[in-house]
Amino acid sequence: MTDLLISLYPWTKALHVISVVAWMAGIFYLPRLFVYHAERAGPGPGSEPFDSFVIMEQKLLRLIMNPSMIATWIFGLALVATPGVVSWSFAWPWAKAVSVIAMTVFHMWLARQRRALAGGNGLPGRSYRIANEVPTLLLVVIVVSVIVKF
Repeated sequence: MTDLLISLYPWTKALHVISVVAWMAGIFYLPRLFVYHAERAGPGPGSEPFDSFVIMEQKLLRLIMNPSMIATWIFGLALVATPGVVSWSFAWPWAKAVSVIAMTVFHMWLARQRRALAGGNGLPGRSYRIANEVPTLLLVVIVVSVIVKF
């Protein structure tokens, strides 16, 4: 198994990066959709554009974000299991791991907010504007951790 992981390393790394890019695209866009939904969607379920926002948010989460998050985790764990890629004696893999777990928790929070908005019970738009900064901060920690390797 070790030899297989080593030989597949370039492919695993490439697929991990592709998955991360897709996940991050969705995780940046969904809170922005929530802002527009909360501020401009109209009276509630059954009205337009309310129903359009519900469909866009649902499809973004289920067709792009969920699969790319799962792929990110699978390829990331495969990289961790590849000999010589991660040394847990440094701080960077711990910082990255905590940040990725936090990003996953944020993803789950977004999924709950999608359901709340679909039922007409979301937060105000300002709350989603503030929440939209969370993935940026986490992304900075993740990228600096992996590139600088402190």
